[in-house]
Amino acid sequence: MNIPNILTSVRILMIPVLVVIYYLPWEGRYHTCAIIFALAAITDWLDGYLARKLNQTSAFGAFFDPVADKLMVSIALVLLVASYSNPLMTLASAVIVGREIVISALREWMAEMGKRASVAVSYIGKLKTAMQMLAIFILLGSRPDTLIAHLGEGVLIAAALLTLWSMYVYLKAAWPELTSKESDKN
Repeated sequence: MNIPNILTSVRILMIPVLVVIYYLPWEGRYHTCAIIFALAAITDWLDGYLARKLNQTSAFGAFFDPVADKLMVSIALVLLVASYSNPLMTLASAVIVGREIVISALREWMAEMGKRASVAVSYIGKLKTAMQMLAIFILLGSRPDTLIAHLGEGVLIAAALLTLWSMYVYLKAAWPELTSKESDKN
């Protein structure tokens, strides 16, 4: 275990803490949950930075870092969908989670084909992630049916649109492999 892997592990351990605090009958839970989520987002950036800077990349980190990210985002979206009961927000959340499943499977399949680089993280993927993090931060930190919560819903919908765009970019890059006769053998 090195520092980046410890940060990734801490991020995973923050998930049950986020869930418990979210359901506490306490007014401060909104801001506390937003802070927990922000700390998770910061550790996501920090563990990657430190892994590269300290030359501490590892198979554990390469696997668990994206898992930790997807778990934190997915669990936060489930909490928010349950609280907001908004069909548009539910659809946006389903798009975000669904895209993560599709692209994770695509990356795994492309790696098996030796072509993982063609579906490497793109600028649009990074922008999508930043919008998602901002939306979830705003929504976790706000009481439903407030002006700031409605702003967060709008940011989440924008993030879902970017999510669809980034999925299109990745699928377009992988399309030659997906439709080749060689891939039909697998």
